[in-house]
Amino acid sequence: MRVAVIGSGIAGLATAWMLRNEHEVTLFEANDYLGGHTHTHDIALDGQSYRVDTGFIVHNRAHYPLLHGLFDELGVASRPTTMSFSVRHAGTGLEYNAATLDTLFCQRRNLVSPRFLGMVRDLLRFYREAPALLDLTSPGPSLGDYLAEHRYGEAFRDEHLVPMASALWSSPAHAILHFPARYLVQFMANHQMLQVEKRPQWLVVDGGSSTYIQAMRRQWQIDERLSCPVWAVTRHPQHVVITSLHGQESFDHVVLACHSDQALGLLADPSDQEREILGAIPYQTNDVVLHTDARVLPRQRKAWAAWNARIPAGPSEACTVSYCMNILQGIASPRPFIVSLNLAASIDPLHILRRMSYAHPVYTADSVAAQARKHEIQGQRRTWFAGAYWGWGFHEDGMRSAVEVASALSGQNTTTTQGTSRRGVSA
Repeated sequence: MRVAVIGSGIAGLATAWMLRNEHEVTLFEANDYLGGHTHTHDIALDGQSYRVDTGFIVHNRAHYPLLHGLFDELGVASRPTTMSFSVRHAGTGLEYNAATLDTLFCQRRNLVSPRFLGMVRDLLRFYREAPALLDLTSPGPSLGDYLAEHRYGEAFRDEHLVPMASALWSSPAHAILHFPARYLVQFMANHQMLQVEKRPQWLVVDGGSSTYIQAMRRQWQIDERLSCPVWAVTRHPQHVVITSLHGQESFDHVVLACHSDQALGLLADPSDQEREILGAIPYQTNDVVLHTDARVLPRQRKAWAAWNARIPAGPSEACTVSYCMNILQGIASPRPFIVSLNLAASIDPLHILRRMSYAHPVYTADSVAAQARKHEIQGQRRTWFAGAYWGWGFHEDGMRSAVEVASALSGQNTTTTQGTSRRGVSA
């Protein structure tokens, strides 16, 4: 069959990879590079060369089994990293790094601060009590309502949980409070984040995340269409017509491996179900800057972490996050490589190395409900939908959706929860 795959994020790449030997695959990508959020930059700085990631960074074997199956098949190596988390409050001057007791109390005055100690107590209480949400049969309360009902303090809410969730999902604080609490806790439980000890070993791709894309391209023979945006997808009973820079072309099936809102926008005649389901999963665009301006990190070097949340001084401003790539990727350089989201105005322009724009799914009760209706549109009218938005928005979610689509197109049954799929992509 002739299969068009639109979008080259992990969902599109994995779909193309798994279909490559049995079908004629054409991969459409609007950008001038493959990968979407897998984005590694070659940086020359101070006479040295570095490979720095700005999108997909971390993973682990326990919770990314399908992705690691792909990496093993491709011969892509990973190495350990540190997933520490810090907070800096621009208004109060509060700084802490939750990695160890020493860094947690890097500001020694917090040892006798009732507010800070209350935050720590609430954190431990949340770890104990929040798993009860997983027993609910209903969607349950929003995160904001749950925290208010159970009388969690403002310090825990505003100076730990919300900044942490904002960093994980690249989402504004006000949106985090509207998150379904059960959905957030499910993710945290699945990633062993509701415990102080025995957390999984996090990893980064050796040589930068795009190493796995380079390995793919060396081993496949598909029609890659870079810098080739698709303008419309028109479905017919026996074929699908793709309209792009190459004109109009006919395919047997199309896999829309782009964002939910993009997929809906490409359909020339979306069904009511497609409008309802895809339209209920919105995306938010985030401004991303790769730079060397250390002023965005905590003032105390001991508080520097892999993920650094910055709480603004004004309540109307958004919480932001900066990733210290030296810590995450183990980069040794005279100046720190930092990836900051929605913080460009605070960064010295002379320190900016790259600017990008990435979009991330926004989760609400409506979007979670829409995920459960995927079966209503999947495979209808020769159209398939793959993307991380069907899960929690991470690489493994995109990988899982690709496995489901590729298996269905190949007429094979796959139990993705067990990490089983065709072409050796397994746990």
